[in-house]
Amino acid sequence: MKGKHQGVQNRLLEVNPKALYMSCACHSLNLTLSDMAHSCIKAVSFFGIFQRIYTLFASSTKMWKVLLDNVSNLTVKSLCNTRWESRIKSVKTIRFQAPQIRSVLLELCKSCDDAKTKSEAESLVSAIENFEFFLGMIVWYDVLFAINMVSKMLQLKSMCIYATMEQFEGVVKYFEKYRNEGFASSMDTAKTIACEMNIDPTFLIKRRIIRKKQFDENNNEEEMQASEKEAFRVNYFLTIVDMAISSLNNRFEQLKKFESIFGFLFDYDKLKSLDENELMRSYVHFGDTFHHNTVADVNVNYLYSELKVLQVTLPNKSMTAVEILEFVKVVGCYPKVSVAYRIMLTVPVTVALKFLSLSKL
Repeated sequence: MKGKHQGVQNRLLEVNPKALYMSCACHSLNLTLSDMAHSCIKAVSFFGIFQRIYTLFASSTKMWKVLLDNVSNLTVKSLCNTRWESRIKSVKTIRFQAPQIRSVLLELCKSCDDAKTKSEAESLVSAIENFEFFLGMIVWYDVLFAINMVSKMLQLKSMCIYATMEQFEGVVKYFEKYRNEGFASSMDTAKTIACEMNIDPTFLIKRRIIRKKQFDENNNEEEMQASEKEAFRVNYFLTIVDMAISSLNNRFEQLKKFESIFGFLFDYDKLKSLDENELMRSYVHFGDTFHHNTVADVNVNYLYSELKVLQVTLPNKSMTAVEILEFVKVVGCYPKVSVAYRIMLTVPVTVALKFLSLSKL
């Protein structure tokens, strides 16, 4: 059995070299977020601020108590290096409690006697009061919220490849729409939060060479602000969103390759409705995938005959792929169909139920 299972894996890798990396759709989403965060230097620094805030308050019970006394709803969370979609919890805390977090940091600046802690608190206050931080926080909250919602749905034990593809296609459409409309809406939200905290909602202008102005020259402050805003949109916002679309599309294409091989077995209604020509094309493609030289995991001729009979004998009720396999095992006269379903159900899984923690890596 071990040798045969290895043969299945080897033949699948010949079809798609990245096939075994498709095992967990949730992991694919985490890889997408990782690609996004590492595509932009500012994004890496952005998450570093959240980790520094948590580290500061978690360094002593005294400072943690100060935090709890002033922030009653959500506490700061440490960043997870593997479960990127779970970082929504860290961003959510600051997103909806930025004024309270800043107040606690300001209190530490005044009351703390430790020079290192005082310096770190002052540095974090300065980082939080940067308008770019607010804008990045709104953008990442929207991104992480969308990914987290899809990830939770993909962890349902009833999730199948068709539903997985629908979820991936939906989140790609979300990011395509967000690319066109997200920056303007994020700007409006960030300005609202900044104004509530009496922070100037403008971008920091990089230091430029100052020269003496002529008497007839106008102040170009607005032009520089527009330039910094456009630079943020292009180099930060569009960079991470385009990376998300590219990464998701790449993983979606891999899912479609699995669907082309196993699709006719996954869906009960589709299996029952296939005509003879469609069934023939499907089982031939399946057989070719798991055929190497003169060795095959499934005899396609026997498989075709069994599938034709199975179409007629399946109960007239909707069944999942697992239920069809159980039906086939109970009947005991569909050995090739049983092999096909076992291959299908052990290769393109979305979540390994027995290893739920692994599926979240």
